[in-house]
Amino acid sequence: MSAEINNSAYRQQLLKELIGRLHAGDDFEAVKADFAKEFDGVGADEIANMEKELIEHGGVKVEEVQKLCDVHASLFKGSVAEIHAEKDKTKEGGHPTWVLKEENRAIERLFADRIDVHATSAKDGNLAAFGSLAEDLKDLWQIDAHYGKKENLWFPIMERYGITAPPKVMWGVDDEIRDMIKALRRDLDALLAGGRPPKDAIGKFFKDLETTKEKVIEMISKEENILIPMVSEVFFVTDWRQISEGSAEIGFCLLDDHPTWKAPTETKADASKANMSQGTIKLPTGHFTPEVLTHVLNTLPIDITFVDANDEVAYFSQANERIFARTTAIIGRKVINCHPPASMHVVEKIVADLKSGARDVADFYIHMGDKYVYIRYFAVRDDKGAYLGTLEVTQNIAEIQKLSGDKRLLDD
Repeated sequence: MSAEINNSAYRQQLLKELIGRLHAGDDFEAVKADFAKEFDGVGADEIANMEKELIEHGGVKVEEVQKLCDVHASLFKGSVAEIHAEKDKTKEGGHPTWVLKEENRAIERLFADRIDVHATSAKDGNLAAFGSLAEDLKDLWQIDAHYGKKENLWFPIMERYGITAPPKVMWGVDDEIRDMIKALRRDLDALLAGGRPPKDAIGKFFKDLETTKEKVIEMISKEENILIPMVSEVFFVTDWRQISEGSAEIGFCLLDDHPTWKAPTETKADASKANMSQGTIKLPTGHFTPEVLTHVLNTLPIDITFVDANDEVAYFSQANERIFARTTAIIGRKVINCHPPASMHVVEKIVADLKSGARDVADFYIHMGDKYVYIRYFAVRDDKGAYLGTLEVTQNIAEIQKLSGDKRLLDD
């Protein structure tokens, strides 16, 4: 046993050194070769555990581990899938892993059949092809939903099983890709708005487009050769059902139609739903059945999320006009893990200030397309001032801002 522990500690130190070499700008291929040599035969789950230790106790930042992510993909292509083939659910039509892989095939087709073709035509001087590329990149943005399902459905369940480092690392790379696609769309809009684009601007655009494609294809490899085998070791039918049921809330990527996965029946979930309408919730100023209270909260023209005193998500409403996707997979999840790595420090600061009493409210307002989103965080305290949790209230105030004058009569 001591030899095994020492071996694990030795590998962890090697992993830290490899990350340090990438950070220092060492040659990628050289690092990849050493990684393959030292970690050949080591499972993705073991490497994930080592990365978790490095992030939590080894002083290594999530962003640094992200730099090793492409090295992982190079090592595990094919091998991990073969090792875990007996647990492969990707052939079950409609299963979350099937959906993930089908969306990946659609992304690959989008590049092969449209983006690459139109890019070649545009390089040859066909100005109309730039307009086609604008539509292509608009469709590529559907990848936001593809990544959103991982971040809001897969990652919370992974965290429950102690798999914490890979979600943070992968989410960071997802956001890098999102930013790259946004930049491409902005740059292309600028090219189209200026008549015949200058050569240097065109050259930069196509270079960035190729870099984005490489990053997207690498993420496909990571999802299929690392993520799926890793979670297939630990996820149960109830976990896959939760992901499947929550997917429609977030949406699908380039997948207009797909079969519905028929999960084995689960009496515990059915019993939970059956208990929904039983009993009465008595409050100081009235009472509700759970069913009525649920519909009352969902009727409010705002999104509500409550984070308890342990910093875990305890409740969210399901209003008709949703602003940010929420799924039942986040119940019990640490609130900090519900946000991208780049904004985790902001969330920590807000919760710490509300908890300590340094502030009672924190406000933000951001433009999201045609929406103007007002986000407010309130400290919830009992009669003696003890902290009970944080209430997040989100509302689209774009239409409210347009109001003027008075309205005293009901519309016909």
